[in-house]
Amino acid sequence: MVHSIRFLNEEASVCVPAGVSLLSAWRMAGLTPDAPCGGRGTCGKCLVDIRCPGQTEWRRVNACQTQVDEDLEVRTLFPEARRVLVLDQGEPDAAFPRMPWIQIVPLSVAPCPPGQSISLWSRLTAALEIATGNAAWEPNFPILSQLAPLIRQTQGEIWAVVSPNRILAVWGQPQPVYMAAFDVGTTTLAGYLLEGDEVVARAGMPNSQTQYGADVIQRVDYAAANGPKVLSDCIRHDLDGLLGRLCAQASVSREQIMAVSLVGNTCMHHLFLGIPPDTLGRCPYAPVFSDRAVLSCASYGLHVHPAGELLLLPVIAGFVGADTVACLISRNWESLESLTLLIDIGTNGEIVLGDRRRLAVCSAAAGPAFEGAGIQWGMRGAPGAVDHVWLQGGEMGWSVIGGGEAIGVCGSGLIDWIAALRKAGRIDPSGRAPEAPFALGDTAVCLTQRDIRQVQLAKAAISAGILLLARHLGISLEDIQNVYLAGAFGTFLDPDSACTIGLIPGCLRSKLRPIGNAAGEGAKLALQARSAWDSAARLARKAEFLELASSPDFQDVFVDQLEFPPL
Repeated sequence: MVHSIRFLNEEASVCVPAGVSLLSAWRMAGLTPDAPCGGRGTCGKCLVDIRCPGQTEWRRVNACQTQVDEDLEVRTLFPEARRVLVLDQGEPDAAFPRMPWIQIVPLSVAPCPPGQSISLWSRLTAALEIATGNAAWEPNFPILSQLAPLIRQTQGEIWAVVSPNRILAVWGQPQPVYMAAFDVGTTTLAGYLLEGDEVVARAGMPNSQTQYGADVIQRVDYAAANGPKVLSDCIRHDLDGLLGRLCAQASVSREQIMAVSLVGNTCMHHLFLGIPPDTLGRCPYAPVFSDRAVLSCASYGLHVHPAGELLLLPVIAGFVGADTVACLISRNWESLESLTLLIDIGTNGEIVLGDRRRLAVCSAAAGPAFEGAGIQWGMRGAPGAVDHVWLQGGEMGWSVIGGGEAIGVCGSGLIDWIAALRKAGRIDPSGRAPEAPFALGDTAVCLTQRDIRQVQLAKAAISAGILLLARHLGISLEDIQNVYLAGAFGTFLDPDSACTIGLIPGCLRSKLRPIGNAAGEGAKLALQARSAWDSAARLARKAEFLELASSPDFQDVFVDQLEFPPL
């Protein structure tokens, strides 16, 4: 039997077989539900109101736990909470000499000398060697069919569009070429369209994989149970759609894009490639593939120029990915003289400590609490989210993204709220809060004891990672001279609140500096400077990976960091 499901707010309908979950019907309608727990029924974020057509009374249910056994009308709740705000701005600090991945080279192709039989391809590559100094060019057979008539028409005066080792196109006159860079986050995607060194368009969107789970472990589990294709199709479709938006913004044809770079954590990297990420879900959590690579855009569903190249930066370890490598080149890490700590806090926390001589990295399993999952009124940074909380004359003050009524709290607001309650003496050092739940004024948003415990677990993982990296390098925290906070959470995080709850050691408070979307900046740099592409490979090889789970000190340090520091 088939039933009709109407999603009233979205003006979408779908017919589904009896017995499927309402969450599945939501997906089948071409919509993207919010399901941080991946449909396990534990997060409560897929709440909807339902009724049978013609009835007036609504019932509130979890979509993932509700089987379809009749025709239904569905009213989704808080649709504005699914409008995720994407951070696409960064602060690059890299002095790489600019040599774009794609270059347009004017050439004079010599005629074949009388009495000789030198191929047109050989004469073309000889001209390229004179112009670029590079003698190694891979054959590109698709352009050979147009080469001879073009040479005759232009009398040998042409323009070649080249990447470091390939001729991508030959033209009779120069045309503008573009490149695109993507930061593939677990929650959001940021994209940039480049013309040489200039960003001509930028756009962002939610990662539609979130409907299968908020964090990488849930997606590893989903892929293990169902294969990687669904998740691979999600991310490829998202990125191709984002390419279309970038082109529309800049009035650019897709075929003018000749190169695309992509960075993301190791799970996102594997899923984009269609590689089952199951090795990331079991010890020793090793990636299947970690090297940098230049691939074909067309092979991965990205509709650009037919010869368009896809650049994948290297990954370091199972949970320290190409996005971390991109952060490193965005800070020109190979030139850093001062001891520096870089933290990218998201559903997974990546931490880097070192300088140009030595660097160590680790991944801290903070979980999705800072993204709103697992928190009763938690949500991502979207309109309606409380983003900052403060003490004002003994009372709580707060701000809401977009103004208006608070419908939830995002990560930065959550940290502020707990810090403010801690300062007010309403949460003790162990995290116990006898007065919980705490209401935020006359809003419905409240903070529970369980929420506080979830934040303690997340902040303990991050702070333990910092302490163990310092121990691994044989330094004290006071030796650290710079602390960079990368990503959206780090950008909007209040440093004082972070140190008050012990997310970041208090001795580093004055050294904290947000640097925005450093991964996105690194993805752009890989296209803008070939030396940055090479630096990424060296840094990935050089990084010393510290597996926290196998560290003999981790459990003791983690337990110690669960407590809030003294005020």
